[in-house]
Amino acid sequence: MNTVVLAAQDPTLADFGKDPWWLVLGKIVFAFAFGLLATLLGVWFERRVVGRMAVRPGPNQVGPFGLLQTLADGLKMAFKEDILPRAADKVVFFFAPTISVISAVTALSVIPFGPSVSIFGHWTPLQVTDVPVAVLVILACSSMGVYGIVLGGWASGSTYPLLGGLRSSAQMISYEVAMGLSIVAVFMTAGTMSTSGIVAAQGDATRLSIGGFELPTPGWYAILLLPSFIIFFIAMVGETNRAPFDLPEAESELVAGFMTEYSSLKFALFMLSEYVAMVSMSAVTTTLFLGGWRAPWPITLWSGANDGWWPMLWFFGKVILLVFVFVWLRGTLPRLRYDQFMRFGWKVLLPINLVWILVLAGLRSIEDWQTRDRLLVTAVGAGVLLLATLFWPSRKKEPKPSPQEQADSRPYGSFPLPPMDLQVPPSPRTRRVVAEREPANVVAGSESREV
Repeated sequence: MNTVVLAAQDPTLADFGKDPWWLVLGKIVFAFAFGLLATLLGVWFERRVVGRMAVRPGPNQVGPFGLLQTLADGLKMAFKEDILPRAADKVVFFFAPTISVISAVTALSVIPFGPSVSIFGHWTPLQVTDVPVAVLVILACSSMGVYGIVLGGWASGSTYPLLGGLRSSAQMISYEVAMGLSIVAVFMTAGTMSTSGIVAAQGDATRLSIGGFELPTPGWYAILLLPSFIIFFIAMVGETNRAPFDLPEAESELVAGFMTEYSSLKFALFMLSEYVAMVSMSAVTTTLFLGGWRAPWPITLWSGANDGWWPMLWFFGKVILLVFVFVWLRGTLPRLRYDQFMRFGWKVLLPINLVWILVLAGLRSIEDWQTRDRLLVTAVGAGVLLLATLFWPSRKKEPKPSPQEQADSRPYGSFPLPPMDLQVPPSPRTRRVVAEREPANVVAGSESREV
């Protein structure tokens, strides 16, 4: 392919809608191939990293370094028997995994993979499309992906999948609110909902002169809007059903959750949707908070770091780093209880988010939004997050009742309760054996003292 590479520039909304049909088709194929290939490599990457954390090799037989193991597993799933439960709703049961996959892949259509470049003489952004409300499109795709899980659990006609689907609906309501509020801070700072506009806004870093030294002020929103970044990432883990928030598919209590009754290709589609959603949300986090395709600070010392096709390398590097954090969480943290999960979303993330938005709105009301104000926002955000972490009220532990209080509190005529501390008294046979051995122990002790 003869590609002419010119100096890159930030794309705007006016640059979209002018590409020929073959270039638009190529972008769509690239976005779909990126999601599919990232999923295949993501499964292999997770198994290798978790294996390394657990001091075991992971897949290493099929292909070099086990790279073809995921492909072999996919082929094996395709030839397995496809079982349809008798009580299932056949139409919904079939389309539920499809909804999850399509929603996860569609979110990649508004992600900027790089700046505007020249391809076969056509100046075009490295992005399928962009709209003034592109971030709302991403939120809509994330919400629709959860509907696939809910419908899959309901259409199975079984108890455990239904419970997994209900958990997923509660999870969507709880963490969509926190995710949406964390993005409000990005809208307020960038002044746009366009993904390309948000990436361009993060490149407007100014410099602060102190004692003759010039210090770069934070341009990435992960630094400038630190509380929003942390809350968004936590909510993103909950939205993608990843550990420690994988309650809709908690195999320790729900067998396999919403996909218990699925097999063959339908089961593979649910697995595919989870990993595509993980890659898509990592790309969204990179776009909203990590500067998108822009190079990090040490690389920006090179004048051509953000020109040509190099920005795609920085973008993919950030995405891989976030996927590694996903895997790290799975290999480190245990699954939360359902009450802990809901309490954390409604009583911790939501109040902190609301307070931070009020503080940011007050600081944004300052007319002169210059270097001093940007540093002030960063310091205040870090302080709010630190104070909320240190002084957040925790539940007081209720005093443990004594065994006598437990016995007195039971209703009259009920069966006796076992002691709560599991101090079960010995059985009559055990007491008899101990009594028979005590005289022998006493005699042996007296003889040893005489010696």
